Amino acid sequence: MAAVLAASVALSRVLGFLREAVLSRVLGAGAEVDAYRAAFMLPDLLNYFLAGGALSIAFIPFYTRLRDREGEEAADRFLAVVFGTTGALAAAATLVFWLGADQLVAFQFPRFSADQADLTARLTRILLPAQVFFIAGGVLRGALMARGHFVSQSLAPVFYNLAIIAGGVAFGARIGAEGFAWGALVGAVVGAFGTAWFEIRRIPDLRLSARIDVRDASLRRYLAAALPLVVGVTMVTVDEWYDKWFGALLTAGSVAALGYARQLMLLPVAMVGQAIATAALPTLARLAAENRERELDATLLVALRAGLSLACLGAAAAFVFAEPLVTLLYEGGRFTADDTRRVTELLRIFAWAVPAWVAQQIAVRGFYARGDTWRPMRLGTAVAAGAALLYFAMGRRYGAPGLATAGVIGMMLNAVATVVVLRRRYGGPPLGALAHTVARAGLIAAIAGVAAAVLPRLGSGAVGAVMHLALGGAVFAGVALAGIQLVGDASQRNAVRAIARRVLRRSA
Repeated sequence: MAAVLAASVALSRVLGFLREAVLSRVLGAGAEVDAYRAAFMLPDLLNYFLAGGALSIAFIPFYTRLRDREGEEAADRFLAVVFGTTGALAAAATLVFWLGADQLVAFQFPRFSADQADLTARLTRILLPAQVFFIAGGVLRGALMARGHFVSQSLAPVFYNLAIIAGGVAFGARIGAEGFAWGALVGAVVGAFGTAWFEIRRIPDLRLSARIDVRDASLRRYLAAALPLVVGVTMVTVDEWYDKWFGALLTAGSVAALGYARQLMLLPVAMVGQAIATAALPTLARLAAENRERELDATLLVALRAGLSLACLGAAAAFVFAEPLVTLLYEGGRFTADDTRRVTELLRIFAWAVPAWVAQQIAVRGFYARGDTWRPMRLGTAVAAGAALLYFAMGRRYGAPGLATAGVIGMMLNAVATVVVLRRRYGGPPLGALAHTVARAGLIAAIAGVAAAVLPRLGSGAVGAVMHLALGGAVFAGVALAGIQLVGDASQRNAVRAIARRVLRRSA
């Protein structure tokens, strides 16, 4: 299942890069893209504080336990109440934010010009209704994943990105950023909600309905479990917020450049961390519900070791191939060579945070699977609050590179603290085994990165970038595979063998 999700994440990320490529060529990396990225802040905040991000994380363990202990009827009733009540709350909150968009944008981005602020507010009003569909679809996908159905989880981001690309291509040249915003709204309706609705209606033993009942006992217990995911934050959440808020205080184009670099950094994070964490949570939740603690810790250790090994390689590749990647994906149209240099510098800084991002996403599932949501959120909120001062100080002194560096430091602190507290509270995973894996993976990644970095650049522009990525990628992969066989630990060699077997089966 992790491989299927990884493949879907890879496809959605490829489409995400195509989306960013269209955005960069149509709009460039200036004030209009700053406004476009800033317009997602209010919708993102609405989604977060209505537990949109917590729906799958908190919902799956709760729904699984309810099905096991009280049966299908109780689970269906709970799903109906969560689906109807959160959908209604999302619609009401969307209306409030929509009416106050101008004032809220001015408060968040005081350095924006009048034209930038007007554009941001207009785009915000287009994007806000999408959150109703994201939140409602998130509830349905939570129930689907708890039952072992992952089609919607795989397809939702694909349709979302396709819709944004279509909006940008069809209307971007005429109406600018609004074309991309309308595409995002359509993508939320079709992808985030439509795919989940279609899949869940095809499950014969699941009776889907919608009820609004804020007094329902199961809903209240669920909200109590999800509350720390709403009132607390971690670096995974606030890193992008801080880049936008503090980046908007810098020169025009800073938010745009940080966003372009961040999207590239998130490729290995999504392919490794998100895929492994998403696939592991239902298994971890089941083991926790059955009180099989030793197996839970062993499963989590396997996931962390595999994730960190791949993350180190992904980080090295992002660092070494930053310039040809940015050139190939973004340069052209209104995106200039100067923009390429700015984004390349930021991507090389962001790359250092990839292992921490992956470790955080996987390790925190060890808490969530046990229904322990308060402890990681308290920890993450403390780190995120302290990091705000770091972002402000480093952004003010060093500009956008300072903000990127602050993000790396904050994410590393958050990940290390999460793993250490998990070990102290539940006895696993063993820190020595993780440190051993990271040390070997880091050494292998460094050697592979150096081998690829010494290669001369083969031409300029997009053609040169493709040639360099092809040759450098082959060298990097060959050295990495040899390094794993020579100095890698058993978990790394087993992961390579598993991937090879899977590839051979598909090609047979």
